[in-house]
Amino acid sequence: MMDRRYKITLAVFVGVALILLWSDHKSHLLGALPWLILLACPLLHKFMHRGHGNHGRQSDKSDK
Repeated sequence: MMDRRYKITLAVFVGVALILLWSDHKSHLLGALPWLILLACPLLHKFMHRGHGNHGRQSDKSDK
């Protein structure tokens, strides 16, 4: 088991690392943001269509 001191030290280290990465690479991250949104579109489309049928193919089976 990890003790509490280890978790606090790890959280502080990760926090400092994220702050330093953000300050040094902010322009790169913000410049890539539009591309990341475009790359997320197919993934979101796949997950959003999970809940309903196969675009009408299910109704074709019930008509026969």
